[in-house]
Amino acid sequence: MTNVADIVKTMHSKFNAGAAAGLDLVFQFNIEDGDNHYLVVKDGTCDVQQGDAPNPNVTLIMDTATLVGITSGETDGMQAFMAGKLRAEGDMMLAMKLGELFPV
Repeated sequence: MTNVADIVKTMHSKFNAGAAAGLDLVFQFNIEDGDNHYLVVKDGTCDVQQGDAPNPNVTLIMDTATLVGITSGETDGMQAFMAGKLRAEGDMMLAMKLGELFPV
């Protein structure tokens, strides 16, 4: 299985800088069976870090398989949320923004 670091790097390569213009957001990914990572999206840039962000705007909690499915386009994020495979804490509306920032 792909590891979380590889998945996050793939997300970084799909980053849509135009959709991030003027934003200043932190997305925390808490992976139940892997390493936690966070994305800092600021003024059209994206920085990926391993670990836990001090004050994320939204935290997404899931397992590695769910992350793989969502980032590959095989799993719809909203369906994963409704099925209980994805939980969000903080500003849940920002989770919807991830689709614009990281198109599949």
